[in-house]
Amino acid sequence: QVQVMESGGGLVQTGGSLRLSCTASGLTFDDYSMGWFRKAPGKEREGVPCISWRGSSTRYKDSVRGRFTISRDNAKNTVYLQMNSLNTEETAMYYCAADFSSSDACFIPTTAREADKWNFWGQATQVTVSS
Repeated sequence: QVQVMESGGGLVQTGGSLRLSCTASGLTFDDYSMGWFRKAPGKEREGVPCISWRGSSTRYKDSVRGRFTISRDNAKNTVYLQMNSLNTEETAMYYCAADFSSSDACFIPTTAREADKWNFWGQATQVTVSS
């Protein structure tokens, strides 16, 4: 049984930082690209960054590039998201997801249909940014 579990969410002030972690079990972790998604109240779910199975390829949503960093440790079956300079609009539920991929590349889904094709999802961790 595959399990994907996020941790590290919480309350932070505008301009602050958080580091999210996501650990997956029950799968061959390095068969999967990993990504972080977020869903804010009243907004659609959106992909934020992704990282290829080897970790050599990453992509970021434009609004977070330079502030967020995704990384992974395949020996620990864990992917991380370092988030700096957070703003209130980034208050959301943050989800970790796994996408089976044989290529050393990843792609951030631009539609819900594309996102739904990702194989496994976590239960999310709440990030709240206060002003």
